[in-house]
Amino acid sequence: MKKNKFLIFFISGLFLFSLNNAYGQQVKLAQTGMKFLSVSTDARASAMGEALTSIHGSASAMFYNPAGMANLDRMADFTFGHTSWIADINYLHAGAAFQPFQDDYYGVIGISVIAVDYGDFRGTIKANNEQGYLDVGTFSPKAFAFGIGYARSLSEKFAIGGNIKYVSQSLGTAIIGFTNSGDINEGKYNADVMAFDFGIIYKTGYKSFNIGMSIRNFSREVGYIEENFELPLTFRLGASVNAFDFFEQIDRGMHSLLISVDAAHPRDFAEQVFLGGEYTFMDMFSLRFGYSFPQDERGTSAGVGINQEIAGVRMGVDYAYAPFGLFDNVHRFSVNIGY
Repeated sequence: MKKNKFLIFFISGLFLFSLNNAYGQQVKLAQTGMKFLSVSTDARASAMGEALTSIHGSASAMFYNPAGMANLDRMADFTFGHTSWIADINYLHAGAAFQPFQDDYYGVIGISVIAVDYGDFRGTIKANNEQGYLDVGTFSPKAFAFGIGYARSLSEKFAIGGNIKYVSQSLGTAIIGFTNSGDINEGKYNADVMAFDFGIIYKTGYKSFNIGMSIRNFSREVGYIEENFELPLTFRLGASVNAFDFFEQIDRGMHSLLISVDAAHPRDFAEQVFLGGEYTFMDMFSLRFGYSFPQDERGTSAGVGINQEIAGVRMGVDYAYAPFGLFDNVHRFSVNIGY
Protein backbone atom coordinates (compact mmCIF):
# COMPACT_ATOMS: atom_id res chain seq x y z
CA MET A 1 0.00 0.00 0.00
CA LYS A 2 2.79 2.42 0.90
CA LYS A 3 4.51 1.62 -2.38
CA ASN A 4 1.36 2.44 -4.35
CA LYS A 5 0.84 5.71 -2.49
CA PHE A 6 4.44 6.70 -3.11
CA LEU A 7 4.02 5.94 -6.82
CA ILE A 8 0.85 8.02 -6.99
CA PHE A 9 2.53 11.04 -5.40
CA PHE A 10 5.62 10.58 -7.55
CA ILE A 11 3.69 10.56 -10.83
CA SER A 12 1.46 13.41 -9.69
CA GLY A 13 4.57 15.41 -8.90
CA LEU A 14 5.96 14.56 -12.32
CA PHE A 15 2.80 15.94 -13.91
CA LEU A 16 3.03 19.18 -11.95
CA PHE A 17 6.74 19.51 -12.74
CA SER A 18 6.05 19.07 -16.45
CA LEU A 19 3.22 21.57 -16.27
CA ASN A 20 5.43 24.13 -14.56
CA ASN A 21 8.13 23.73 -17.21
CA ALA A 22 5.60 23.92 -20.01
CA TYR A 23 3.78 27.00 -18.78
CA GLY A 24 6.43 28.74 -16.75
CA GLN A 25 7.88 30.26 -19.91
CA GLN A 26 6.69 33.52 -21.47
CA VAL A 27 4.22 31.98 -23.94
CA LYS A 28 1.45 34.15 -25.35
CA LEU A 29 -2.00 32.70 -25.83
CA ALA A 30 -3.05 31.54 -29.30
CA GLN A 31 0.51 30.81 -30.42
CA THR A 32 0.01 27.17 -31.33
CA GLY A 33 -0.26 25.21 -34.54
CA MET A 34 -1.63 21.88 -35.73
CA LYS A 35 -4.86 22.77 -33.95
CA PHE A 36 -6.57 19.69 -35.35
CA LEU A 37 -5.08 17.87 -32.34
CA SER A 38 -7.41 19.84 -30.06
CA VAL A 39 -10.64 18.84 -31.82
CA SER A 40 -12.66 16.15 -30.06
CA THR A 41 -13.52 13.32 -32.46
CA ASP A 42 -15.31 10.60 -30.46
CA ALA A 43 -19.09 11.11 -30.40
CA ARG A 44 -19.62 9.88 -26.83
CA ALA A 45 -16.89 12.08 -25.39
CA SER A 46 -17.99 15.09 -27.42
CA ALA A 47 -21.62 14.75 -26.35
CA MET A 48 -20.42 14.70 -22.73
CA GLY A 49 -18.61 18.00 -23.17
CA GLU A 50 -15.26 16.25 -23.66
CA ALA A 51 -15.09 15.58 -19.89
CA LEU A 52 -13.58 12.12 -20.21
CA THR A 53 -10.27 12.44 -18.33
CA SER A 54 -11.31 10.33 -15.32
CA ILE A 55 -13.47 7.77 -17.16
CA HIS A 56 -12.31 4.27 -17.98
CA GLY A 57 -13.41 3.51 -21.49
CA SER A 58 -12.70 1.80 -24.74
CA ALA A 59 -10.09 2.37 -27.45
CA SER A 60 -11.38 5.94 -27.73
CA ALA A 61 -9.62 6.73 -24.43
CA MET A 62 -6.40 7.14 -26.43
CA PHE A 63 -7.73 10.43 -27.75
CA TYR A 64 -8.39 11.84 -24.25
CA ASN A 65 -6.54 10.03 -21.47
CA PRO A 66 -4.61 6.89 -22.51
CA ALA A 67 -4.85 5.52 -18.96
CA GLY A 68 -8.54 4.91 -19.70
CA MET A 69 -7.59 1.85 -21.75
CA ALA A 70 -6.17 0.06 -18.71
CA ASN A 71 -9.42 -1.50 -17.48
CA LEU A 72 -10.49 -2.91 -20.82
CA ASP A 73 -13.02 -5.65 -20.05
CA ARG A 74 -12.51 -7.43 -23.37
CA MET A 75 -9.67 -8.85 -25.38
CA ALA A 76 -10.01 -6.26 -28.15
CA ASP A 77 -11.89 -3.05 -28.75
CA PHE A 78 -12.22 -1.02 -31.95
CA THR A 79 -13.57 2.44 -32.61
CA PHE A 80 -13.92 4.58 -35.71
CA GLY A 81 -15.95 7.58 -36.72
CA HIS A 82 -16.44 10.80 -38.64
CA THR A 83 -16.69 14.45 -37.58
CA SER A 84 -18.28 17.10 -39.80
CA TRP A 85 -16.38 20.10 -38.49
CA ILE A 86 -16.92 23.78 -39.27
CA ALA A 87 -16.03 25.26 -42.69
CA ASP A 88 -16.57 21.88 -44.41
CA ILE A 89 -13.55 20.36 -42.65
CA ASN A 90 -13.83 16.59 -42.21
CA TYR A 91 -12.18 14.41 -39.57
CA LEU A 92 -11.81 10.63 -39.67
CA HIS A 93 -10.56 8.76 -36.63
CA ALA A 94 -9.96 5.14 -35.72
CA GLY A 95 -8.49 3.30 -32.78
CA ALA A 96 -7.86 -0.26 -31.64
CA ALA A 97 -6.98 -1.53 -28.16
CA PHE A 98 -5.72 -5.05 -27.45
CA GLN A 99 -5.33 -6.88 -24.17
CA PRO A 100 -3.11 -9.90 -24.95
CA PHE A 101 -3.77 -11.63 -21.62
CA GLN A 102 -6.96 -11.55 -19.59
CA ASP A 103 -5.13 -11.21 -16.26
CA ASP A 104 -4.14 -7.65 -17.29
CA TYR A 105 -0.56 -8.28 -16.14
CA TYR A 106 0.95 -7.09 -19.41
CA GLY A 107 -1.43 -4.18 -19.86
CA VAL A 108 -3.24 -2.93 -22.97
CA ILE A 109 -1.71 -1.88 -26.28
CA GLY A 110 -3.43 0.66 -28.52
CA ILE A 111 -3.17 2.12 -32.01
CA SER A 112 -4.85 5.34 -33.09
CA VAL A 113 -5.08 7.52 -36.17
CA ILE A 114 -6.69 10.88 -37.01
CA ALA A 115 -6.90 12.17 -40.59
CA VAL A 116 -8.12 15.65 -41.54
CA ASP A 117 -9.30 16.91 -44.92
CA TYR A 118 -9.50 20.71 -45.01
CA GLY A 119 -11.03 20.75 -48.49
CA ASP A 120 -9.87 22.56 -51.61
CA PHE A 121 -8.63 26.16 -51.61
CA ARG A 122 -8.17 28.50 -54.54
CA GLY A 123 -4.59 29.55 -55.15
CA THR A 124 -3.69 32.99 -56.54
CA ILE A 125 -0.63 35.18 -57.04
CA LYS A 126 -0.32 38.93 -57.42
CA ALA A 127 -0.31 40.14 -61.03
CA ASN A 128 -0.35 43.40 -62.98
CA ASN A 129 -3.70 42.84 -64.67
CA GLU A 130 -7.23 44.15 -64.32
CA GLN A 131 -8.07 41.66 -61.56
CA GLY A 132 -4.80 42.17 -59.74
CA TYR A 133 -4.12 38.44 -59.47
CA LEU A 134 -3.70 35.23 -61.44
CA ASP A 135 -5.53 32.02 -60.65
CA VAL A 136 -2.99 29.20 -60.24
CA GLY A 137 -5.36 26.34 -59.44
CA THR A 138 -6.32 24.74 -56.15
CA PHE A 139 -4.46 23.21 -53.24
CA SER A 140 -5.67 20.84 -50.53
CA PRO A 141 -4.16 21.05 -47.02
CA LYS A 142 -4.23 17.83 -45.02
CA ALA A 143 -3.11 16.58 -41.63
CA PHE A 144 -2.87 13.31 -39.76
CA ALA A 145 -1.62 11.83 -36.50
CA PHE A 146 -0.66 8.20 -35.94
CA GLY A 147 -0.17 6.98 -32.39
CA ILE A 148 0.84 3.91 -30.42
CA GLY A 149 -0.35 3.72 -26.83
CA TYR A 150 0.08 1.59 -23.76
CA ALA A 151 -1.86 1.45 -20.49
CA ARG A 152 -1.69 -0.72 -17.41
CA SER A 153 -3.38 -1.03 -14.04
CA LEU A 154 -0.67 -0.97 -11.39
CA SER A 155 -3.22 -1.90 -8.75
CA GLU A 156 -6.97 -2.24 -8.39
CA LYS A 157 -7.20 1.53 -7.99
CA PHE A 158 -4.38 3.06 -10.00
CA ALA A 159 -3.84 3.04 -13.79
CA ILE A 160 -1.32 4.79 -16.02
CA GLY A 161 -1.04 5.20 -19.77
CA GLY A 162 0.79 6.99 -22.53
CA ASN A 163 0.84 7.61 -26.29
CA ILE A 164 3.62 8.40 -28.68
CA LYS A 165 2.35 10.10 -31.85
CA TYR A 166 3.74 11.00 -35.22
CA VAL A 167 1.99 14.23 -36.28
CA SER A 168 2.16 15.65 -39.78
CA GLN A 169 0.53 18.60 -41.52
CA SER A 170 0.80 19.67 -45.14
CA LEU A 171 -0.30 23.11 -46.27
CA GLY A 172 0.11 22.09 -49.89
CA THR A 173 2.25 23.54 -52.69
CA ALA A 174 2.56 27.28 -53.29
CA ILE A 175 4.24 29.47 -55.89
CA ILE A 176 7.15 31.25 -54.22
CA GLY A 177 8.60 33.00 -57.27
CA PHE A 178 9.79 32.68 -60.83
CA THR A 179 13.03 31.54 -62.37
CA ASN A 180 15.13 33.75 -64.66
CA SER A 181 13.47 32.08 -67.64
CA GLY A 182 10.00 32.89 -66.33
CA ASP A 183 9.12 29.39 -65.13
CA ILE A 184 7.15 28.95 -61.92
CA ASN A 185 9.14 28.11 -58.80
CA GLU A 186 7.07 26.13 -56.30
CA GLY A 187 7.61 25.20 -52.66
CA LYS A 188 6.04 22.55 -50.47
CA TYR A 189 5.07 23.42 -46.94
CA ASN A 190 5.07 20.34 -44.72
CA ALA A 191 5.82 19.93 -41.05
CA ASP A 192 5.99 16.87 -38.80
CA VAL A 193 6.91 16.14 -35.21
CA MET A 194 6.76 13.44 -32.53
CA ALA A 195 4.34 14.19 -29.70
CA PHE A 196 3.49 12.48 -26.42
CA ASP A 197 0.45 12.03 -24.21
CA PHE A 198 0.49 10.89 -20.57
CA GLY A 199 -2.32 10.07 -18.21
CA ILE A 200 -3.32 8.54 -14.88
CA ILE A 201 -6.65 7.47 -13.37
CA TYR A 202 -7.18 6.77 -9.69
CA LYS A 203 -10.22 4.94 -8.28
CA THR A 204 -10.71 6.45 -4.84
CA GLY A 205 -12.72 3.52 -3.50
CA TYR A 206 -15.54 5.83 -2.44
CA LYS A 207 -18.59 4.76 -4.42
CA SER A 208 -17.61 5.00 -8.12
CA PHE A 209 -15.70 8.26 -7.65
CA ASN A 210 -12.63 8.48 -9.91
CA ILE A 211 -10.07 11.20 -10.53
CA GLY A 212 -7.76 11.51 -13.50
CA MET A 213 -5.02 13.69 -14.96
CA SER A 214 -3.58 13.98 -18.45
CA ILE A 215 -1.03 15.92 -20.46
CA ARG A 216 -1.58 15.88 -24.21
CA ASN A 217 0.50 17.00 -27.20
CA PHE A 218 3.83 17.42 -25.44
CA SER A 219 6.52 18.03 -28.10
CA ARG A 220 9.30 20.26 -29.33
CA GLU A 221 8.65 23.35 -31.44
CA VAL A 222 7.67 22.99 -35.10
CA GLY A 223 8.23 25.53 -37.83
CA TYR A 224 7.30 26.63 -41.35
CA ILE A 225 10.17 28.53 -42.99
CA GLU A 226 11.15 31.09 -40.30
CA GLU A 227 8.12 30.92 -37.98
CA ASN A 228 8.10 28.39 -35.13
CA PHE A 229 5.11 27.36 -33.08
CA GLU A 230 4.10 24.96 -30.32
CA LEU A 231 1.58 22.16 -30.47
CA PRO A 232 -1.64 22.71 -28.45
CA LEU A 233 -0.24 21.35 -25.19
CA THR A 234 -3.06 20.81 -22.68
CA PHE A 235 -3.12 19.77 -19.04
CA ARG A 236 -6.37 18.33 -17.63
CA LEU A 237 -7.64 17.30 -14.22
CA GLY A 238 -10.97 15.48 -14.01
CA ALA A 239 -13.38 13.68 -11.71
CA SER A 240 -16.42 11.47 -12.30
CA VAL A 241 -19.02 9.45 -10.40
CA ASN A 242 -22.25 7.55 -10.98
CA ALA A 243 -24.73 9.85 -9.24
CA PHE A 244 -27.18 6.99 -8.64
CA ASP A 245 -24.66 5.41 -6.24
CA PHE A 246 -26.03 7.83 -3.64
CA PHE A 247 -29.63 6.59 -4.02
CA GLU A 248 -30.09 3.06 -2.71
CA GLN A 249 -33.70 2.86 -3.93
CA ILE A 250 -32.57 3.08 -7.58
CA ASP A 251 -31.70 -0.16 -9.36
CA ARG A 252 -28.20 0.58 -10.63
CA GLY A 253 -28.35 -2.45 -12.91
CA MET A 254 -31.15 -0.71 -14.81
CA HIS A 255 -30.17 2.94 -14.47
CA SER A 256 -26.91 4.84 -14.47
CA LEU A 257 -26.19 8.56 -14.35
CA LEU A 258 -22.52 9.28 -14.95
CA ILE A 259 -21.48 12.83 -14.04
CA SER A 260 -18.03 14.11 -15.00
CA VAL A 261 -16.12 17.37 -14.79
CA ASP A 262 -12.76 18.40 -16.24
CA ALA A 263 -10.64 21.47 -15.61
CA ALA A 264 -8.24 22.24 -18.46
CA HIS A 265 -5.23 24.50 -18.85
CA PRO A 266 -4.48 24.77 -22.60
CA ARG A 267 -1.47 26.61 -23.95
CA ASP A 268 -3.52 28.75 -26.34
CA PHE A 269 -6.62 29.63 -24.35
CA ALA A 270 -7.74 30.64 -20.87
CA GLU A 271 -8.47 27.96 -18.27
CA GLN A 272 -11.64 26.04 -19.11
CA VAL A 273 -14.19 23.85 -17.36
CA PHE A 274 -15.95 20.94 -19.08
CA LEU A 275 -19.10 19.35 -17.66
CA GLY A 276 -20.69 16.14 -18.89
CA GLY A 277 -23.50 13.74 -18.08
CA GLU A 278 -24.63 10.38 -19.41
CA TYR A 279 -27.86 8.63 -18.46
CA THR A 280 -27.93 4.94 -19.46
CA PHE A 281 -30.93 2.62 -19.33
CA MET A 282 -30.39 -1.17 -19.14
CA ASP A 283 -26.81 -0.70 -20.32
CA MET A 284 -28.24 -0.23 -23.83
CA PHE A 285 -29.61 3.27 -24.42
CA SER A 286 -27.76 6.43 -23.45
CA LEU A 287 -28.65 10.12 -23.43
CA ARG A 288 -25.76 12.55 -23.06
CA PHE A 289 -25.26 16.25 -22.48
CA GLY A 290 -22.31 18.56 -22.01
CA TYR A 291 -21.33 22.14 -21.37
CA SER A 292 -17.98 23.93 -21.39
CA PHE A 293 -16.84 27.46 -20.59
CA PRO A 294 -15.34 29.87 -21.41
CA GLN A 295 -15.57 29.38 -25.18
CA ASP A 296 -15.67 31.66 -28.19
CA GLU A 297 -18.57 30.10 -30.08
CA ARG A 298 -19.37 26.62 -28.85
CA GLY A 299 -20.49 25.64 -25.36
CA THR A 300 -23.31 23.08 -25.26
CA SER A 301 -23.45 19.57 -26.69
CA ALA A 302 -25.80 16.60 -26.65
CA GLY A 303 -25.99 13.11 -28.05
CA VAL A 304 -27.36 9.59 -27.93
CA GLY A 305 -25.92 6.10 -27.97
CA ILE A 306 -27.10 2.54 -28.50
CA ASN A 307 -25.18 -0.53 -27.32
CA GLN A 308 -26.02 -4.18 -27.81
CA GLU A 309 -24.14 -7.43 -27.26
CA ILE A 310 -24.73 -10.24 -29.75
CA ALA A 311 -22.92 -13.58 -29.56
CA GLY A 312 -20.18 -12.16 -27.36
CA VAL A 313 -19.58 -9.13 -29.59
CA ARG A 314 -20.56 -5.75 -28.20
CA MET A 315 -21.52 -3.12 -30.76
CA GLY A 316 -22.31 0.52 -30.15
CA VAL A 317 -23.28 3.50 -32.26
CA ASP A 318 -23.00 7.05 -30.92
CA TYR A 319 -24.04 10.45 -32.22
CA ALA A 320 -23.17 13.92 -30.93
CA TYR A 321 -24.48 17.35 -31.86
CA ALA A 322 -22.88 20.69 -30.98
CA PRO A 323 -24.04 24.15 -32.10
CA PHE A 324 -21.12 26.37 -33.06
CA GLY A 325 -22.42 29.92 -32.95
CA LEU A 326 -21.74 31.80 -36.19
CA PHE A 327 -20.40 28.65 -37.83
CA ASP A 328 -22.04 25.44 -38.96
CA ASN A 329 -23.38 22.97 -36.41
CA VAL A 330 -20.97 20.11 -35.73
CA HIS A 331 -22.08 16.48 -36.10
CA ARG A 332 -20.12 13.44 -34.98
CA PHE A 333 -20.72 9.72 -35.51
CA SER A 334 -18.78 6.89 -33.88
CA VAL A 335 -18.95 3.11 -33.96
CA ASN A 336 -17.49 0.89 -31.24
CA ILE A 337 -16.95 -2.86 -31.48
CA GLY A 338 -15.56 -5.03 -28.67
CA TYR A 339 -15.10 -8.75 -28.16
